[in-house]
Amino acid sequence: MKIIWRRESATVRDVYEELLERRKIAYTTVMTTLKTLEHKGYLRAAQQERAYVYQPTKPRNQVIKGMVREFVDRVFNGSAEPLVVHLLEDKQLSEAELREISRMMGKKK
Repeated sequence: MKIIWRRESATVRDVYEELLERRKIAYTTVMTTLKTLEHKGYLRAAQQERAYVYQPTKPRNQVIKGMVREFVDRVFNGSAEPLVVHLLEDKQLSEAELREISRMMGKKK
């Protein structure tokens, strides 16, 4: 999704080649992932010549919100509390991140 958001549109080959610069990945994996994201409504595909060009259907923040909600529902049975506890106990959050979380929690009250 990040690649497609940045480019605004991309083919499977575009995404595959960019990912391949960072790590080994199968072309079919990229193709399957893009088709799954299309099926979930995050992408739309239009055929141009012999390739499908994928474009995002929703703004980045809206998609991320939906993906996080789906993850919380699937992994934590809909409760975000265990996720937050895990992140806080993981000790990989910086002091600045912890302060920002604390500040955000203060705003919610």
